[in-house]
Amino acid sequence: MKGMVIIMTERLYMENPYLRQLEARIVEKKYMNGKYYLKTNKTIFYPNLAGGQPGDKGTINGIEVLETYEDGNDIIHVLKDNVHSDRVKMSIDWNTRFDYMQQHSGQHLLSSSFYKLFNGETIGFYIGKDYVYIDVNIPKISKKDIEKVELFANKIVFSNFLIKSYIVGKEDVNKLPVRKEPKVNSNIRIVEIDEIDFSPCCGTHVRSTGEIGIIKIRKVESNKGNIRVEFVCGFRALKDYSWKNEYIKDISNLLSAKDKDVKSKVEKLYYQKDKLEKENRELRERIYKYEANDLINKAKVENKISFIVHKFSDRNIKDIQSIAHILASYNNAISILGIENKDKSQFIITRSNNIDVNIDDILKIISNDVDIKGGGNAHLVQGSCNKAELDKVLDIFYDRIAKNIKL
Repeated sequence: MKGMVIIMTERLYMENPYLRQLEARIVEKKYMNGKYYLKTNKTIFYPNLAGGQPGDKGTINGIEVLETYEDGNDIIHVLKDNVHSDRVKMSIDWNTRFDYMQQHSGQHLLSSSFYKLFNGETIGFYIGKDYVYIDVNIPKISKKDIEKVELFANKIVFSNFLIKSYIVGKEDVNKLPVRKEPKVNSNIRIVEIDEIDFSPCCGTHVRSTGEIGIIKIRKVESNKGNIRVEFVCGFRALKDYSWKNEYIKDISNLLSAKDKDVKSKVEKLYYQKDKLEKENRELRERIYKYEANDLINKAKVENKISFIVHKFSDRNIKDIQSIAHILASYNNAISILGIENKDKSQFIITRSNNIDVNIDDILKIISNDVDIKGGGNAHLVQGSCNKAELDKVLDIFYDRIAKNIKL
């Protein structure tokens, strides 16, 4: 319509990301789904996930801003409560803003380092609550090369190069050594790290590389034919170092070792543990064989078949499974074993390979008359039952199997 003035949200965070408070005017307000949606003539709130960066936290007239998002050329602020004024005062949470500035600027620098050293292009970027990652189109990379990238990036941090942003047209972008192509064709915002890196970006950034703080790569893993690099910058890196330092200190105290000796001490303990576990398994297997032989010797023999009916108390199910497998390796043996523990009762029934009886079929028949749960196959079944009925269940298995045996 002729004469109509279209007001677009002026994004002051683009010009000055250090601006923490701002007075603005509401140009449109809507109420939907129990929330208020405000469009203002200008804002310092960064819209959520614009260019991969999370949105700002903060308040408008003291009311918490739940979310900010882009709506064309405008930015919408979502509030739970109403603002009873056209004039408002915006305040952002500075700790959150500066954290995102450190992480985002650090990402530009780290991506530039991969590009300069190994021609690796960043194809994915994400700022999470605790960590940041980039996906780089390199199929694999050595630990030594990762250290090179990290050292290179941190040397630029400590050199404190300036970081600046400016708007250029499409024709001027072609004159710049941009690391990636812009997604828009006009009013292209370039974030430049002092002739080191040129990147089209709409995010908030620190003024110089020194404000990024240390960049620490936490881990690198394969991801869909590329590498995913997880890292932290600035205060996040300090926090990451702090808890790791506490852990190392606590472990060194436990081991009565110097912090630099902790790794070798833990490795030694690990191999000792592995050796002890192997020896323990061997001893257990010998004990299981002794127990199985003792049960065989005490078995009730009917028609040349040894029936081993025995109830264990307070034993681990895995121990009894091992004994049952040994008993099943003998010829002409049926083992009907119960386990009575404090909380529940279980049973394991096995047979030798040369005995023609399907124990699983017998389990299904018995389950029609007695409340038991379990399953297995023709050679072995395992299950549980009411504690008071364990003896009854074992007796029923014995009677049923004895009637169905075919040698």
